[in-house]
Amino acid sequence: SSTASNLLVPCIDVWKGCRSNLFAIFAFATCGGYSGGLRLSVDCANKSESDLNIDIAFAYPFRLHQVNFDAPTCEGKRRETLSLIGDFSSSAEFFVTIAVFAFLYSLAATVVYIFFQNKYRENNRGPLIDFIVTVVFSFLWLVSSSAWAKGLSDVKIATDPDEVLLLMSACKQQSNKCLPVRSPVMSSLNTSVVFGFLNFILWAGNIWFVFKETGWHSSGQRHAADTMEKQSSGYNQSGYNQDSYGPSGGYNQPGSYGQVGDYSQPQSYGQSGPTSFANQI
Repeated sequence: SSTASNLLVPCIDVWKGCRSNLFAIFAFATCGGYSGGLRLSVDCANKSESDLNIDIAFAYPFRLHQVNFDAPTCEGKRRETLSLIGDFSSSAEFFVTIAVFAFLYSLAATVVYIFFQNKYRENNRGPLIDFIVTVVFSFLWLVSSSAWAKGLSDVKIATDPDEVLLLMSACKQQSNKCLPVRSPVMSSLNTSVVFGFLNFILWAGNIWFVFKETGWHSSGQRHAADTMEKQSSGYNQSGYNQDSYGPSGGYNQPGSYGQVGDYSQPQSYGQSGPTSFANQI
């Protein structure tokens, strides 16, 4: 059984590391590799001035204020240069950075689990470091995923075709027709948020397994067992095993009830009075 236990622990560690690697890859790949766009149509009253295919492309890290595009003004051949609104690079880059570092740490930890298992458990230093890093990454995954979820919501608003059309001067004139042709596809970005929170759940769950390897769990169990043993030995002391109800106790002393007291003296009822009364009769 000890051999099976020694083999089971490294297998759990390797599986834990590989699973963290996979989820981290999905997180930063779906966010960091994103590129999308939208298409708008401006139909001017003067058809020669119209532009029915205005393509606007954007990508990670979502510095939308740097995304420029040209749009017709419907006032002759003059065109205007506009840009999207917002800079959401901080939340996106923070999310991807955490995902990349989590991937690198998981990869290094998996190598240690496989090839340096003895060094990992020497002096309990490896599990202790692993426990601290796991707690830190769990917290960072929660923060970065929450920040990116809010950032993605803002990106969707800033790239909404109806919102972008409001930036064009031509669309403020009722004689011109401005319509969205294609909206950006955000499915991969939605997936990145999901994988971000899945990584948080995964790393938070790993805290328990790493905690068991630190030795604190077993030491806590030994402490509880020692406490129970001391308590049980305390109940078996002589103070509870003495014959407190024996002959020397306070309830079995013969002097209290066994002495010949005033009620058992024969002279109280055996005086010569009744005999003298019999002789008189």
